Amino acid sequence: MAAWSCRFLLQRGTQLVSLRAAAESPSHLVGCIRTVKTTTWFDEHLTEDNQEYMRKTTAEEYRRQTAEKLNPLKDEPWQRHEWTEGSRRVGLVAVKLGMVPVWSKTGERHVVTMLQVQDCHVIKHLSKEEFDGHTAALVVGGKNVSPFNRSESQMEMFRNAGVPPKQKVTTFKVSDNALIKPGTPLYAAHYRPGQYVDVTAKSIGKGFQGVMKRWGFKGQPATHGQTKTHRRPGASGPGGDPAKVFKGKKMPGRMGNVYVTAHGLKIWRVNTKYNVLYVNGSIPGHKNCLLKVRDSVLPTRASTLLSPPFPTYFTEEDGNLDEDLYDDDYFIHTEPSLTLT
Repeated sequence: MAAWSCRFLLQRGTQLVSLRAAAESPSHLVGCIRTVKTTTWFDEHLTEDNQEYMRKTTAEEYRRQTAEKLNPLKDEPWQRHEWTEGSRRVGLVAVKLGMVPVWSKTGERHVVTMLQVQDCHVIKHLSKEEFDGHTAALVVGGKNVSPFNRSESQMEMFRNAGVPPKQKVTTFKVSDNALIKPGTPLYAAHYRPGQYVDVTAKSIGKGFQGVMKRWGFKGQPATHGQTKTHRRPGASGPGGDPAKVFKGKKMPGRMGNVYVTAHGLKIWRVNTKYNVLYVNGSIPGHKNCLLKVRDSVLPTRASTLLSPPFPTYFTEEDGNLDEDLYDDDYFIHTEPSLTLT
């Protein structure tokens, strides 16, 4: 077989890749359109040292912009309002770390999920007219990423807020008295132990699955005349007059990889040093996934909204907190459980 030598020419403007293959036979010219564009490529041919220098310079520039944006002498802070019935606070963007067990003072074992708030900032304020005409909203971003992986329109939004680029950007509906100035950092102290929250995340994708795994069907008998129908659903629709399968019938299909919300999860512990929330139960999504945390909308949990800071926790005004905040029913292992007299 003849040895082939290839030469690639890349034109970023037209996204056209030309391939010239030389062999013993006459040369051939093959043209194709490159549909996948890698955002980590640079327009210029930079060495690894130059690329590392650009990343460090950009990171220092964004740290300087953040410090200037939060300077109280530059812009006046927005007026803070008191909490009233019906107020709606902003939420947080957190990272799922994993699950650990905890115990209550009565000896009950609970499994909690650790959520870490990493580099969470308010990016933009949307008025009622800009959002949906009924409710104002705040755009929140979490977890800093490289600026070379974001579009110019997104970079403009981050520059206006004076914050580094974020990996996840989401929107929270808020009431008029819960508005926060863009560029304000958000911490795990935004919540308090004993409060209930709703967490939204994208579930783990399972691929194409049958009805037994996807919907929990019982299946059919393993023996006694059953042939090749052990895990099948059985009849899918009525006969006679309808003579059709109704819409919404549970059937095999793709499972997971959709946004799921877990409602009414209790916060057992808040670590203010590392910004970690200990939330009761399991939460959709894999480890290190980004998710949304907000105050629970369940009517039975509305009374717990009186204790958290409003509209959020400010370090300068609210003061420093203890490193760990615990719920009243949380058993602390470092404290003595027995008292001898």
